[in-house]
Parts: sequence; structure tokens; C-alpha cells
Amino acid sequence: MCIRDRLQTVVARELAATTPAVVTVGSIHAGSGPNVIPDRAVIELNVRTYDDATRTQVLDAIERIVGAECEASRAPRKPEFERTASFPPTVNDEEPTRRVAEAFGAYFGDDAHTVELQTASEDLSEIPQAFGVPFTYWAIGGIDPERYAEAARKGTVAQDVPVNHSAAFAPVVQPTLDTGVSAVVVAALAWLGG
Repeated sequence: MCIRDRLQTVVARELAATTPAVVTVGSIHAGSGPNVIPDRAVIELNVRTYDDATRTQVLDAIERIVGAECEASRAPRKPEFERTASFPPTVNDEEPTRRVAEAFGAYFGDDAHTVELQTASEDLSEIPQAFGVPFTYWAIGGIDPERYAEAARKGTVAQDVPVNHSAAFAPVVQPTLDTGVSAVVVAALAWLGG
């Protein structure tokens, strides 16, 4: 099992089945050619959790696994770890979420629904937390409605509908743009429109 595969087992092997988390090995850089033994390797990961305790557990496991792999390989140096970005869990405040959800329901009708829990890497909560104000995070769809409907009909949404961070992700301009603008206006009017 290569280091990438071992790191991606952290969630399955080290967390309870009911504890959501994601470890993505997004990039591995080592060497400059097939006949040159590299003096270093850089592995870039993305870790997403819903709470700080789980994040700490996952990060500790990653450091333990990488350290053990380096020791088993007799690497001349211990691995170095650099955290380049970190975002707190995004937890919607109840009142703005309720108010915006009601406004979306009234405006969008059956097209408005609750978004399932997501493991997104979001910095959205940093700004309202800095000002001590409540917030709500919402999402809009951006996939071609016909493509989505066909995948839903076949039961292949997970396979046929690319999501954020996929190389094939490409939201359609319309109706995505109009929906996004409408959502912002409707949410604002829920607070400003009386």
C-alpha cells in the first residue's frame, strides 16, 4: 500500500463510522525524471472535519503515518509538516438560517430544500465571527438541470454529476447566475424588507 492510500484510510480505520471527515491526497511531487532518485517528496493534503477534536485526531494520525513510513524507509531526515490553511467548522446560526430558509421557500417553492451536511473547506464563518454577528451559509445548484435529471433517473448522480474540486466540474452559466442573484436578493430582503 502506498503512502497516499494509507493516508486516505485514516477516516475509515481511525474514526468511528458515524464521525464524518475527509482526507484528500491532492498532490504528490517527487523527483525530476525516471532515473533520478529524489532527495525529497512533497505531499499535499486537504483535511475536512466538523469539529476540532476530530481534526486533531486526523492530523495526529497523518503525522504518525508519515513519520512511520519515513522511518521504515530509513529516510535521512524526519518529515516536515506545514499547515498552509485552516478554517473552523461552518455552523449556521439558527435565526438567520430559519429566516432565510423561509424566504427561499416562499420564493423558490419546491426548488428550495435543506442542504445535507457537507465537508467543505470554507472561510465564510471567519468574517461574521470576527464581527460577532450571526450568519447562515447556503448553496445553489449549478449543474445542467437536464444532465442532473438524467443521472437521477439512472441512479448515477454520484458518478455522472461532477462536484466542486473535480476536474470535470463546470457549472452552467444559466440558470446558475440568475438563481445566485435571486438568492442573494431574497436573503437580503428577508432581513431588510420588513
